[in-house]
Amino acid sequence: MLMRNLVLAAVVFIVILVVLTFGEVVLAEVFSWVSYLTGLVIHNFADVYHAIAGFLSRHSAKVVLALVLTVPITLWIIRKQGANLDRATNRRKVAIVLAFFLGWLGVHRFYLNQIGIGLAYLVIFYFFVPLAVILGLIDGIRYLLMSDEDFNQEPTA
Repeated sequence: MLMRNLVLAAVVFIVILVVLTFGEVVLAEVFSWVSYLTGLVIHNFADVYHAIAGFLSRHSAKVVLALVLTVPITLWIIRKQGANLDRATNRRKVAIVLAFFLGWLGVHRFYLNQIGIGLAYLVIFYFFVPLAVILGLIDGIRYLLMSDEDFNQEPTA
């Protein structure tokens, strides 16, 4: 329950931050972001740290606003839809969203309690980012095309 609520808060935060950051040019920015991720090989996590630090320094007001909005929106969603969040259909939907947006880090696998595969995604991300991005997108598409019954039969590692 706590993990689900934390993941929900993280997803709400990321969605708010993306909306505030990209605004009207969402498709152009998403295309640019995917091109950037798939076109580069990051040799160590220092590059990731510097990219995040640069983003935070350039967009600090947006990050603060996103953090402030995340808490009430998350609490509202939990109160209004708390019982529905446990349904298998919603579990699959959350996994799809995580796979498309954070799949390159294996977040969707951690959410599904597949810790070993999630760690493998992190190792792949460390050595070859384009492969991690492609694997995350493949998982997202696979989950999207699965029925709820097939998704629930997926083994957990």
